[in-house]
Amino acid sequence: MPDPGAHDPVVRDAAETESAFSHPVVPPDATAAYGDHPDQVIDFYAPRGNQERVPLVVVFHGGAWRARYDRAHMTPFADFLARRGFAVANVEYRRGPGLPHQGTGTPQPDDRPAAGRWPETFDDVAAAMDALPALVTAAVPQADARRIVVTGHSAGGHLALWASSRHVLPEGSPWRLPQPPPLRGVVALAPIADLARAVELDVCGGAIVQLLGGDEHFAERRASADPAALLPTGIATAVVQGRTDLTVPYEVAEAYVDAAAKAGETVGLTVLPDVGHFPLIDPAADACAVVAEEIAQLAW
Repeated sequence: MPDPGAHDPVVRDAAETESAFSHPVVPPDATAAYGDHPDQVIDFYAPRGNQERVPLVVVFHGGAWRARYDRAHMTPFADFLARRGFAVANVEYRRGPGLPHQGTGTPQPDDRPAAGRWPETFDDVAAAMDALPALVTAAVPQADARRIVVTGHSAGGHLALWASSRHVLPEGSPWRLPQPPPLRGVVALAPIADLARAVELDVCGGAIVQLLGGDEHFAERRASADPAALLPTGIATAVVQGRTDLTVPYEVAEAYVDAAAKAGETVGLTVLPDVGHFPLIDPAADACAVVAEEIAQLAW
């Protein structure tokens, strides 16, 4: 008998979420600090069964920039990529106040605490990226820092896109790079890539405005924080998006791709039908294999 909930988007979303968070946390092969705060750490995963020089995939986790979601829920995805032959760096960063889930990989109930920290969240992403080449040399000797692909999911997709666009930040920005970062590319997974459009759609219940410090700061700070406002970058960029995503709707990715086109830049968009938010990082889902292939096309 057919499953009566199979075509119900809400039922399917719940099942996808449960599957993604059902995997046990995978311990890293090494951990290194890029600062003094407890959240300023990077977990490294060595390529499984490969001692040759391999590309490095830098991973930014999602969770609406809120403290109750940490990097633990991305460890099965990081291990999945390592089993595909990549070296992986799973980055932690400072998020908004709230109840941390203490490494269980499972989100805990809360009262929608403030999301992100301005400027600390962005300080950490910049610092982590700047420290990576030296840290990975010691942690994973097989990693080739000349072949780096940055990826991230949801809010982490936003951070991945932002990390690849620091060279086009406004003059005077403390995070601005004098030249493009040496990346093979960025693969953003269901990213919160256009902050203005995401606010219109009430993505993550006010988290975006909280990330930038409140309504009074949104317009001013958006110029330094919104990937859609930091185009063109000249960095190879691909977006992977589930068509039935209820958390970060397809319209957000579509707005970012449109903004890129208007800026004269082509962004690849892979839309997966009948796929929601979490299968993109769920090793048990076919969508995760699609993500790995998108990364491989840029990395190798």
